[in-house]
Amino acid sequence: MECDVFSSFHPLVNILYFAAVIGLAMFFMHPVNLGISMLCAMVYALYLYGKKALRMGIFMLPMMIVAAGMNPLFNHQGSTILAHLPNGNPLTLESTMFGIAAAVVIVTVIVWFSCFNAVMTSDKLIYLLGRVVPALSLILSMSLRAVPRFRAQIKIVANAQKCIGRDVSRGNVFQRARHGMRILSIMVTWSLENAIETADSMKGRGYGLPKRTAFSIFRFTSRDIYGLIYILICLIAIITGGVFEVYRFRYFPTIRHFYTHEGLMVVLFIVHFMLCAFPLIVNVKEDLIWKRIKSRT
Repeated sequence: MECDVFSSFHPLVNILYFAAVIGLAMFFMHPVNLGISMLCAMVYALYLYGKKALRMGIFMLPMMIVAAGMNPLFNHQGSTILAHLPNGNPLTLESTMFGIAAAVVIVTVIVWFSCFNAVMTSDKLIYLLGRVVPALSLILSMSLRAVPRFRAQIKIVANAQKCIGRDVSRGNVFQRARHGMRILSIMVTWSLENAIETADSMKGRGYGLPKRTAFSIFRFTSRDIYGLIYILICLIAIITGGVFEVYRFRYFPTIRHFYTHEGLMVVLFIVHFMLCAFPLIVNVKEDLIWKRIKSRT
């Protein structure tokens, strides 16, 4: 993962940003809004994960095609008939376009959540939720850590079993299944013991008690204030435009865009882009400052 400056912001700024971009991606179905959100999500994921993001994109492409194709097969609304299915139902342009839009929403939200998983670490979630809902905070933290720790531990267990001839690649089908079940049983036992130890450890430290004090490495600085104001201004402007239907768009019964405030609509599209691209703007700005400092030395 690249050195992400946005990850060093206060957790409140991080979670407000992701709540804003994920919420807008789910509720604003205008094609331009969807395109902006999807583009920024993929670029940010590429910045965070590098080549792993490309593999994730290749994996999600078939899913996107399937999701886009499912809607016109079951939804036959719309007035523009493209063809008729073998069962006699019409295949309409409107249902096809809506299916593509729905698929873009699904993929965009998944990509945003992958970025969320990279930025919002377990310590940030515990910091934000520890005082409000300590039990939920601990469960979320353990859940986020479970998958990477499980993957690392299962490699260790599989290699240990391989050394004593109980690898899943040896023997016939029944022997391989038995070896796999043994590894799975070991991993389940390890997971349960680890969860119990974590719960006992947190209880021994007084986690969740009303008067318990907690050390935190997070400090709300002036940079976080500016970032918070930036996100709130952009979010309020976009929501206000949605309430007053500045960029109203419909898919049924015909595809139509209501051009009521063209100039304001373009401005709000730019604001939406500035919001979604906020981490990229911060990172590019920091890179330029760093290069300028290096050029002076």
